[in-house]
Amino acid sequence: MSEEKADVRVRAMNAADWRDLHEIWTDPRVCWGTLQTPFQSEDEVRKKIENPPERMVRLVAEVDGRVVGASGLQRGRSPRMQHVAGCGVSVHPDYWNRGVGSALIAAVVGLADNWLNLKRVELEVYIDNAPAIHLYEKFGFVIEGTKRKYAFREGEYVDTYVMARVRD
Repeated sequence: MSEEKADVRVRAMNAADWRDLHEIWTDPRVCWGTLQTPFQSEDEVRKKIENPPERMVRLVAEVDGRVVGASGLQRGRSPRMQHVAGCGVSVHPDYWNRGVGSALIAAVVGLADNWLNLKRVELEVYIDNAPAIHLYEKFGFVIEGTKRKYAFREGEYVDTYVMARVRD
C-alpha cells in the first residue's frame, strides 16, 4: 500500500465486521502496539463483536468497503465518572500513515464533545509507540504519567503513558 491519504469512512461497528477485525487484531504489528494478543481465534473475535461491553460506542473505519481500523469509547460504571471515557484505536498496518487513525480519533473526539458531553477522554499507549503518541497529541491528548512495567510484550514488561484530553 502507498502512503497516500485514503478516503476513509467512519461508521458504527457491525457484527458482520468480525472477519476484517480478526485480521487487524491478530496481526503481530497491531498486537505490538495494543493489548490484543496474537492467535485469537475467529470465534473469540466474533463473540467480542457480537457481545459488546456496556456503555461502549464502537466505530470502524472503512476504505473501499473494507474495515481497516477500529476505535471504541467506553464510559465507566460509576455515576461520579459519567463525564469520563476511555478510548483505544487499532489500524491495519497496510493503512498506517494514511489518515485512518486520524479519522477514528476525530470521530471519537467529536462524539465525546458534541454528543456525549464528556469532559475527559483517556487512553494508555506504550512509551515506545511514537507514531501513536504523535497522533493523540495532534488531537489534544497530553501525557499525564507513566505506568511502569504495565504490560507484557514479546518477552518483557513495557511501560505505558497515561494520556488524556480534558475539555474545559
